[in-house]
Amino acid sequence: MSKRHQSEPSHFPTAPIDRRDFVALAAAGASGLALGCGGSGADVDIGRPRGVSLADVEPGEDLFRYIERQAGAFDLDLYRGLLGAANEFKEGDEAEGVAAETADDRVAARRLLAATRLTDLEAHPVFEDELSRYIAGAVDRGAADRMADWTVGELRDYLLDRDSAEIHHILPGLGSDATALVTKLMTNDELVAVSRKLFHPLPGSQLGAEGYLAARVQPNSPTDDLDDIRWQVFDGWSYAVGDMLLGTNPVSSEADSVAGIEGALQEIIATFELEDVLPHCVLAHIDVQAAVEEASPGSTALWFQSLGGVEDANRTFDISVEKMIGHAATRTGKYGLYFETGQGADGTNGHGKGFDMVMHEARKYGFARALRAEVAAAQVSADGDSAPWVHLNDVAGFIGPEIFRSREQLVRCCLEDTLMGKLHGLTVGLDICSTLHMSVDLDDLDWCMDQIMPANPAYLMALPTKNDPMLSYLSTGFQDHVRLREKFGLRVNDRMWAFFQELGVIDADGRPTDHFGDPSWVYLQYRRRQGDSRADQEILDEGRTGIEEVRNRGVFVAEGYGDEIWQLAPETETRLRHLYRDSKKCIFAELPRDFSAGIAGAVAIATRSADRHDYILHPPTGEELGSESEARVRELARGRAGRYDAQLVISDGLNALSLTDDGHLAPYLDGVRDELARAGFESAPESLVVTGGRVRAGYRIGELLYGGSDDSDRHRAILHVIGERPGSGHHAFSVYITAPDAATWSRAGDIDHNLTKVVSGIADTALDPSRAAVETVELLAGMTGK
Repeated sequence: MSKRHQSEPSHFPTAPIDRRDFVALAAAGASGLALGCGGSGADVDIGRPRGVSLADVEPGEDLFRYIERQAGAFDLDLYRGLLGAANEFKEGDEAEGVAAETADDRVAARRLLAATRLTDLEAHPVFEDELSRYIAGAVDRGAADRMADWTVGELRDYLLDRDSAEIHHILPGLGSDATALVTKLMTNDELVAVSRKLFHPLPGSQLGAEGYLAARVQPNSPTDDLDDIRWQVFDGWSYAVGDMLLGTNPVSSEADSVAGIEGALQEIIATFELEDVLPHCVLAHIDVQAAVEEASPGSTALWFQSLGGVEDANRTFDISVEKMIGHAATRTGKYGLYFETGQGADGTNGHGKGFDMVMHEARKYGFARALRAEVAAAQVSADGDSAPWVHLNDVAGFIGPEIFRSREQLVRCCLEDTLMGKLHGLTVGLDICSTLHMSVDLDDLDWCMDQIMPANPAYLMALPTKNDPMLSYLSTGFQDHVRLREKFGLRVNDRMWAFFQELGVIDADGRPTDHFGDPSWVYLQYRRRQGDSRADQEILDEGRTGIEEVRNRGVFVAEGYGDEIWQLAPETETRLRHLYRDSKKCIFAELPRDFSAGIAGAVAIATRSADRHDYILHPPTGEELGSESEARVRELARGRAGRYDAQLVISDGLNALSLTDDGHLAPYLDGVRDELARAGFESAPESLVVTGGRVRAGYRIGELLYGGSDDSDRHRAILHVIGERPGSGHHAFSVYITAPDAATWSRAGDIDHNLTKVVSGIADTALDPSRAAVETVELLAGMTGK
């Protein structure tokens, strides 16, 4: 996803893929990230991995005695399977082959785990790499040694029985694997009970304190339009929401675009004199944020980065332990680092390493804890206090039904991750979210929030509605914060609460005023702070025009409320539910039988997906070509003899309607062929039309077409047009551009998302298809040196 800010958007990233670009690939069906169905039709379990079955467990037996009895010696695969079998069931563990076969197997695995000593588990690491060694180095060995002879069951009992002060005393000695393993043994109620004892507020604030619920305003724009972003901030503040962070997911990762958004957010904060209270952040790759800061010192505040739980997963984000230590060493001010994680992200991108998602997630928290210590050391070295603002957001439900499918599993994941984050001493927030493709709907999310809030996470996301206009997924809206604060007696960071009172949206007693839910009123205060002396009504009218312009771009701006202050206004609620229903229609839409007839030179290709349900629920089936289609592509390659250097591939992805709506695909294809010729590329006359295609299907096609070429230094491109994740109402498609040299295409499996750039949001109501064609070839020319 990428666009420049303001009037001439450029929809492609030029920096390494960060988490949001990485999961943006989900929108078009990248591995494991094209998200699943919303409950229509029967689940299809084609190729389902066999679960972990246990033989009879003897009384008092631990994991290692059981393994020796079953295998005759330590067996790493069996060990990983037993640890995974102790988890509550999730589809992501099943895909990795480490889920329990039955509930009885799960109970037996937990009995073994509960009887196993922490020191024995530490002596048998489930996976070792540079990251695991770095994480282990951040553990207090003295504190760890005092628990060495404890079993996991005894650790669980300690956490349940002891008070907060006693638990805080042992936290520095808990390794990441230990936090994951003890979490496996707990019921949901037990996870809540321990989480309610542990709080790690950010220094000098109540953010993350007991009884407080903060909000990260997420003012995303499909085009990185600065007015879209500004108005969503004003909107959140009109509901007295937005005290943790103003954090935007950018469409473009270009430094100039990121700098523009940083500047817009910083200017709002400075206008209201909140620099010491509220940070801003643009969630581009950390290298880009560093470049923006170097070019304009003081323009950035909190720095973001996604984290993986193993070294190879972090390479997908183009980071390493060494790189992150280097960035942490520069964070000498108040605002340090902000991380995002999520169960299943490692495995869905091919880095599951044979162990379960809970343990992967815990290692990400260990990484965050170690980096927080680096930031603290940097502050001290700069003659400052060791009081870093470092926190983590668990994006729990963003991936889809191949990770977990039900609302109950979403709750379990959020409770597990909240406790594991707190056991690492972190200020941890949640994105209680669902894709528009899962069987977790708008009303289910309210139920999930009510189950999770007793664990008191530090913060949640905050959008004008539950629907993100750029990422097209469901999360928590401003009104959700109002409802949860009312229901659970939760508070906003004190200094921001005073600001909201000063702003006039709540009164001295915290009750809503007549200006509550009125972003135009906040805009009036903004203009007054800037010295605007025009009449109130003139500024309010200007604000009304601005709101309508934003809405016309497909971005929600909530105003007012329903019968209760935590309900959306009826017209906004109606629009939100319409988009939800439309997304379901898009997901299960299929290309018409005569679709290829309308595309000149079309060659029909199919993946291994048996049908639409198989495609949605089992992402790997959409990454590989069927045998007949593979033979067809090989035949094309033989007939060409290396003549062409650009191939158009067209896949249905998650939204076939994006390709069949009038004015979408045809002008793009016509334009991109003209632009390719103008730029000196020889494009193949055929277009490969893929049914059930995901992003990696394009990589496989490139390997078949270009691998083994005699001209190994010549760049060869795949331009993969694919239907985006629905939900925005735009029915947009993206183009994934991959253009290494032929020698790289010859190394099967080497091509992956880190070599791919994206032009996204292409539709007649978003990025004009003709303009997208120009931008596609401009980007391709830059990638190939043309």
